Amino acid sequence: MLSREQRTPLSEWWWTVDRLQLAAIIALMLAGIILSLAASPPVATRIGLDPFHFFNRHVLFLVPSLIVMIGVSFLSPRSIRRSALIIFAISIVLIVVTLLVGPEVKGARRWITIVGVNIQASEIAKPSFVVLAAWLFAESTGRPEMPATSIAIVLLLMLVSLLVMEPDFGQTMLILMVWGSLFFIAGMRMIWVAGLAGAASAGLFGAYLLVPHVAARIKHFMNPASGDTFQVDTAMEAFYNGGWFGLGPGEGIAKRSLPDSHTDFVFAVGAEEFGIVLCLVLLALFAFIVIRALSRAYASEDMFARFAASGLAVLFGVQAAINMSVNLQLIPAKGMTLPFISYGGSSMVSLAYGVGMMLALTRIRPRTEMQSIGDAATANAAHKYA
Repeated sequence: MLSREQRTPLSEWWWTVDRLQLAAIIALMLAGIILSLAASPPVATRIGLDPFHFFNRHVLFLVPSLIVMIGVSFLSPRSIRRSALIIFAISIVLIVVTLLVGPEVKGARRWITIVGVNIQASEIAKPSFVVLAAWLFAESTGRPEMPATSIAIVLLLMLVSLLVMEPDFGQTMLILMVWGSLFFIAGMRMIWVAGLAGAASAGLFGAYLLVPHVAARIKHFMNPASGDTFQVDTAMEAFYNGGWFGLGPGEGIAKRSLPDSHTDFVFAVGAEEFGIVLCLVLLALFAFIVIRALSRAYASEDMFARFAASGLAVLFGVQAAINMSVNLQLIPAKGMTLPFISYGGSSMVSLAYGVGMMLALTRIRPRTEMQSIGDAATANAAHKYA
C-alpha cells in the first residue's frame, strides 16, 4: 500500500490520478480480451490462420498500450504539449509516406509497414492533433494578439486534406467533430461554429457526389434494398438473437459469417453471445469515462488542461459512439474501431496514448504547477493593455 507521506513519483501519481477512471479503462481492456476471444477465431480460420492468431496479437498489443497509457499519465502538461508536437509531426510525415508508397487496399492507402509492423498513421495523428488544437485555443484566450486560432485552422485543413487523399472519410468526420467541439468549448463565436458545420456538410455532400464508395454507403443506408448490406444486416440479427442475456460464450452465429466480426462489428458479436446487458455495461463504461473526464476537466483552472482533456474525452466518446451506431444501423457503415474492444494495433496504442494524456491532465495538481504558464501569459497581456 502506497502511503501519502511517501514523496516518490509513483506515490504522487497514485494519489493524484483519477483511479476510478483508470479502473474503468482497464475494465474496457479486459472486456476487449474476452470479446476478442469470442469474435476472432472464426475470422482467422476462414483466412487460413491459426484460430487464435488475432486473439494472441490483441493481447500482445495490449502490453505496449498499457505501458504507453501509464507512462504518459505521469507526464506534466508541459511534457504533454511537447510530446504531442513531436508525435503529430511524425504522424504527418508517415501519412505523406503512406500516400506515396503505401499499398492500395480497397481503393485506399491507409497503411504502411515499418520493420514488419503495419501502422495506420492517421490513428497516431488524432490524439496529438487534439492536444495541439487545445494548446492553440488556450493560448488564444491568454494572448489575443497571437494568431493561435488561425494556426489551429491551418493544422485542421492540413490533416483533413491528407485524410481525404487516402481517402478516409470516417476519420475525417471524427476529426472535424472533435475540432468543432473544441472550438465551441473554447468559447469561439457561434458564427464560426455554424460556418464549420456548413463546411463539413458541404464536404460530405461533395464526397457523396465525387467518391463512389461514400455514395454507395449512404445509398445503402437510406435504401437497404439498393445494394449489399450483408454485414449490417447480420449485425442486427446478432442483437435479435442474443436478446437480453445472450446465447452463451462461443455460441454466437453471426461471427461465423461476418468478415469484420473482430474489428468493426465486435459489439454485435458481444451482444449475441453475452446479451444486451453486456452492451449496456460497455456503454456505461464509455459514458463514465467521458463524463468523468469532462467533469474533472471543467474543474481545472488551467485552460490548456481543460481544453485538452475535454477534447480527448470527446474524441474517445465520439469514436465509441460511431462504432456502436454502425452496429445498430443508426448511421452508414464506417471503418471505426470500438476503443480497446476491437482488434487493431495502431488504434489501440493511439487510444492508450490519448487516454494516458487524459489521465495526466485530469490529475490533481497544485495550482502553481498548472497555472504558471497561464498566469504568466495573462500577466503579460494585462501589462500590454494597461
